[in-house]
Amino acid sequence: MKIKRREFITASAAGVGGMMFGYWGSASVIKSPKYDPFEIVSLGKTGIKASRISLGTGYKGWKRSSNQTRLGKEKFERLIRESYERGVRMFDMADLYGSHPYLTPALKGIPRSEYVILSKIWFRPRGLPEDERPNADIVVQRFLKELKTDYIDIVLLHCTVSPNWPKEQERYLETLAKLKEKGIIRAHGVSCHTLEALNAAANESWVDSVNARINPYGVSMDGPPEKVVPILKKIHQSGKGVVGMKIVGEGKFRNDMEKLNNSIQFVLNLGCVDVMTVGFEKIEELDDFAERVRQISRKTG
Repeated sequence: MKIKRREFITASAAGVGGMMFGYWGSASVIKSPKYDPFEIVSLGKTGIKASRISLGTGYKGWKRSSNQTRLGKEKFERLIRESYERGVRMFDMADLYGSHPYLTPALKGIPRSEYVILSKIWFRPRGLPEDERPNADIVVQRFLKELKTDYIDIVLLHCTVSPNWPKEQERYLETLAKLKEKGIIRAHGVSCHTLEALNAAANESWVDSVNARINPYGVSMDGPPEKVVPILKKIHQSGKGVVGMKIVGEGKFRNDMEKLNNSIQFVLNLGCVDVMTVGFEKIEELDDFAERVRQISRKTG
């Protein structure tokens, strides 16, 4: 794929020191590498350590199906295994995605302590085949069976939107806290889908970790970056873990070299996002993203 002169100039203005062809887009920045995409990082003060890149499993997820599960058992499990072999040590799953049953077979023979499982409870109407929304103790027990594990590292309430979610979902909060005390889960928190819900997460002591949508363009986010970033910094400064979602703009930056590079660099440089979760559908996408992370340097001055 040839690089247009306009694209090269635009990229150079952003600090490009050279060029690299990749799977997504036509090129990525090259400068002094400062980032290891598979570095093991702390997720806030949860005590949980995960790889800088997490494999998301819910692109276009709904009613226990996603683009990842629609790959079929063989291809999806191979994607999980090859991601682990590359260095991914965190897998972002959810009841809504239907991705639980694929993980353990894909990682057969690997000690459970070697990877982090994050999953999410869908408490909202619609979205799942059944109408019933039982309490977290029942749901998490099913998760354990589907994942064939004795514990889950992180369990989130999926897609919180209300500014009053801590009060409205008090039953879930209390039950998840008890499960944490028993060691059945290691941390609990929320996946936020509005600015108000994100702000509530920043002020809620129950929250251990937050999944938040972040990129420099406000694409598929809870609000513009100038409003989201201060809340994420507050969340992170309080010791909560932060997992960044929508780094690729829900897939919208896949073929836009400039936006993809800028988004990765923006998120890396924030200093308040511990882990980036991306719904890769091919191992080549992970390889390309990882190489971009390696080559992007912090802007100074």
